[in-house]
Amino acid sequence: MTFTTLISTGELGELLDEPPFAVAVVDCRFILDDVDWGRREYVRAHIRGAVYADLDHDLSSAKTGTNGRHPLPSPDALRATFSKLGIADGVQVIAYDQDNGMYASRLWWLLRWMGHDAVAVLDGGFAKWDGPTASGKEHRAPREFVGTPRDELLVLADSVANSDWRLIDARAPERYRGDVEPLDKVAGHIPGAVNHFYKHNLDEAGLFLPPGELRARLSPVVGGVAPDHIVSYCGSGVTGCHNVLALEHAGMHGARLYAGSWSEWASDPARAIAKG
Repeated sequence: MTFTTLISTGELGELLDEPPFAVAVVDCRFILDDVDWGRREYVRAHIRGAVYADLDHDLSSAKTGTNGRHPLPSPDALRATFSKLGIADGVQVIAYDQDNGMYASRLWWLLRWMGHDAVAVLDGGFAKWDGPTASGKEHRAPREFVGTPRDELLVLADSVANSDWRLIDARAPERYRGDVEPLDKVAGHIPGAVNHFYKHNLDEAGLFLPPGELRARLSPVVGGVAPDHIVSYCGSGVTGCHNVLALEHAGMHGARLYAGSWSEWASDPARAIAKG
């Protein structure tokens, strides 16, 4: 069985008995205000066999001041990273973070963008894991990753304002409205965007809602727009991936990501902003 959206802790527990070349578990734990925390936690304890991928160094490229806080890596850079992580055709990848999938969904989206569909996020993350763990650093044998980008999954800044698309902002409502902005220099949202806070994809236990409940929650936000005309964004292209994951799990396939997101959009004073 191939997992392409979410995987439960029980299902992952069974996969850990598969040969190492068949399954790659990747720890994506991270917090924005202590960028070394995730790596420290990984060394302290992680799911047995997991390797670590850092949001800033592995899943983002260098910042220029105008390309957002977590710029999209080049295809060549991602091929090198995924090869180093032991990911190749036929490998089932499981990404996890500390709990709600906020950071793991970034790796999930990047792999899908590069043509690798056999990737899923561990529902509930390390917080829900009760299986075998290990400490220290682990390594996987390098494999050759040869994926190519799927242009239909990505939207760039110069085409975000397409009136045929439904823009969905994954940030907290107060950031969407422009009441506060703790991370970027400008507050507000892209004109025409609607808000769906990524945490609304989760239940009270921090697990993703079932597909039917996700569809019911997302449908009023999506309106009558076809799923492949949805563009998700957030502050820097991280939680926007969480909304894409939720849409896919809900059976609403084909949403795109504006990877530069608000931090890129707002870096250009010529671009319009909206509030409220």
